[in-house]
Amino acid sequence: MKKKYEMIIDYIEKLVEKRQIKQGERLPSIREMVSKFKCNKSTVIRAYKELEISHKIYSIPKSGYYLVENKNINNDKVDIINFSEVMPEPKLLPYKEFNHCINKAIELNKDNLFTYSKTQGTESLRKVLEKHFSENQIFTSYEEITITSGAQQAINILSRMPFPNNKANILAEQPTYRLINRLVELNKNKLIGIDRDYEGINLKKLEHIFKTENIKFFYTIPRFHNPLGTHYSEKIKMKIVELADKYDVYIVEDDYLADIDNNKKFLPLYYYDTSQRVIYVKSFSKSFMPGIRIGAVVLHDNIKKVFLDYKECFDLNTSVLAQGALEIFINSGMYKNHIKKAKLEYKRKMDIVRQCLDNIDQNDVEYYIPETGFFIWMKLPQYININMLVQRLKSKDVYITPANDFYIRNTPQENSFRICISKLNENQIRKGIRILFDEVKKQS
Repeated sequence: MKKKYEMIIDYIEKLVEKRQIKQGERLPSIREMVSKFKCNKSTVIRAYKELEISHKIYSIPKSGYYLVENKNINNDKVDIINFSEVMPEPKLLPYKEFNHCINKAIELNKDNLFTYSKTQGTESLRKVLEKHFSENQIFTSYEEITITSGAQQAINILSRMPFPNNKANILAEQPTYRLINRLVELNKNKLIGIDRDYEGINLKKLEHIFKTENIKFFYTIPRFHNPLGTHYSEKIKMKIVELADKYDVYIVEDDYLADIDNNKKFLPLYYYDTSQRVIYVKSFSKSFMPGIRIGAVVLHDNIKKVFLDYKECFDLNTSVLAQGALEIFINSGMYKNHIKKAKLEYKRKMDIVRQCLDNIDQNDVEYYIPETGFFIWMKLPQYININMLVQRLKSKDVYITPANDFYIRNTPQENSFRICISKLNENQIRKGIRILFDEVKKQS
């Protein structure tokens, strides 16, 4: 005999099947279901949670449960398996909740929507982020936080503006986030590379570069590295900050995925900074919603004024509506609820990749699979041609990103590639891994 919560699940699914509840519409309230099924409130909550875990419904705090709009979600007929696209899976994007926040932001900010606001960002959002950052071991004040139009804008301004150390060159890990290489090139800066691998970087080489290469700042992704997926050890992070202080170098810390860290055991570089050397950059695009285009940067007084002068010339101010909506989304608890789901989902996906690779002939391919995150970096044996592999996979509608996208142009590169699992569902991941290693085997 079925349990009560299972009967409630069946009932809801039949309502959906008969189109008595349509996509995006609200489910019967918990109180209604308690009355209908003569059961406890906890029984209904369990049933709804089961439906939520299976991504059939979603909740909005203080509003209720709603049927997911099932456009292309879990569609196993999708032919293309794109391991190169860096986007959250559509089912994780909180469209309905954020739409509510936008409407509320319009209501609350109607007097300011059509005027310019502070270049630094609204004070209320900066105060919300001060508390939010402290939960990730970023202890700062709202006066040091500047809101930007995405983290990309912050990095762009930092690469263009003069620094107090009066130095000119920029150092970046190799491989690294591919747009930093292009951005620095467009801005006519000299970009110097330092090798980073699964273990970290060579600290002696880092010290030599700091000492001899006129480095303005070192751009680094200490946690959830793109493309490697790795983290620096605490020992390496402490030493990087120590060397930056010794040789008058600034550090731009890109912490784009900090919110999905499951156990908070990896601290930011900013945590170890006692000499105001680390500039902390945060994005809300990857862990939350790409289209929001809100980033934040933590700047000490010795650099903040110049940064704001440059930002004012770029866009005067970041969208007041987007800032207001994000503030409401965080304050309401919706952001924490969203991140909780995202953490579970990305860890589950990494576990799926791990299972796939444990049960497959790996053909001398080296890789590192993080506990969670978006990226896995794979090193091919020298006898496999990466360009040929990319083309053969493409002919089978499987896309990967080769190593050359993550290196300074015309520099030595690994025979490697990156896969991104964030947007793919379980079936796509399993199928894509199988096709990938079948093609590696053929080249072997």
